[in-house]
Amino acid sequence: MSIRTDLRIAFVGGLTSYRALFNWLTPWVLVPVFIVQPLFQVLFFAFVGRSAGLADSRFYLIGDAVQYASIPCVFAMSNTIADERNSATLPLILVSPARRLPLFLGRSLPVVLNGFVVSVVALVLGGLLLRVSVPVGSVLPLTLAVAVSAVSCTGLGLFVAAVALRVREAATLANIAFGLLLIFCGVNVPLTALPGWMAVIAHWLPLTHGIAAARTLAAGGSGLGAVGRGLWTELGVGAIYLAIGLALLNYFEREARRRATLDVA
Repeated sequence: MSIRTDLRIAFVGGLTSYRALFNWLTPWVLVPVFIVQPLFQVLFFAFVGRSAGLADSRFYLIGDAVQYASIPCVFAMSNTIADERNSATLPLILVSPARRLPLFLGRSLPVVLNGFVVSVVALVLGGLLLRVSVPVGSVLPLTLAVAVSAVSCTGLGLFVAAVALRVREAATLANIAFGLLLIFCGVNVPLTALPGWMAVIAHWLPLTHGIAAARTLAAGGSGLGAVGRGLWTELGVGAIYLAIGLALLNYFEREARRRATLDVA
C-alpha cells in the first residue's frame, strides 16, 4: 500500500473509530467525565494531603491532573478493540488488507489529544481553585511534558487493548491499569515514600517520569534542559508498551484466526 493510503487509514480511520466510541444523547455527557471527575480527584487528594502535611497543593495538582490523562488514554484505546468485538465488526477489520500499524496507531491519535486536553483542563481549573500558580516561563515546557505523558500513556492503552482480545470485560482491565498508575506512579505519594519494590515498578510505568518532570517545571525548573532526560525516558517507556501491544495484537489475531475465536473472549 502507498504512504497516502496508510495516512488515510491512520487519520480518517482513527477519527471515525474515536467518534464511534461515544453513544450519547448529547455531548454534554462528556463534562462530568472529562472535567468534573478529574477536578474532584485533584481537589480530594489536595485537601487530604494538605491535612496530612505530606505535600503542598502544587504536588497534588500536577500529579492528579497528569495522571487523569489515563482515563481516555487507557479506556478509549481498550474500547477500540472491545467495542468492535461487541459490535461483531472486529472480524471485518482484521480481514481487511489494511496494514496493522497505521490501523491501530491511527486510533491512538485522537486518544492522545483527548488525554492531553483532559490534563490541561484539570491543571487550569484545579490551579485556579487551589490558587496554585506556575511561572510564565514554565508554561510551554509544562505543556510539552503533559503532551509527552499522554503519548506515553496511550502506549499502555494499546497494550491493554491487545490484552482485551483475550478477556471478557475490557473495562475491568482498564480500571485495574488506572488504579495501578494512581498508586505506583508517585501521583499522591512521593516515590521516596513508597516501598522499594513499588518504586522500582514505578520507573517502568508510563506517567512516572512525566509527572516528575511536570512537577520540576511547575516549581520553576530551568526549562526543558532540567527535565529533558526524564521526558525522553517517559517516551521510551511508552514506546516499550506500544511495541509490546502491537506484538500482542499480531499474536492474538493469528491465534484467534486459527481457533476461530475473534468474537469470543
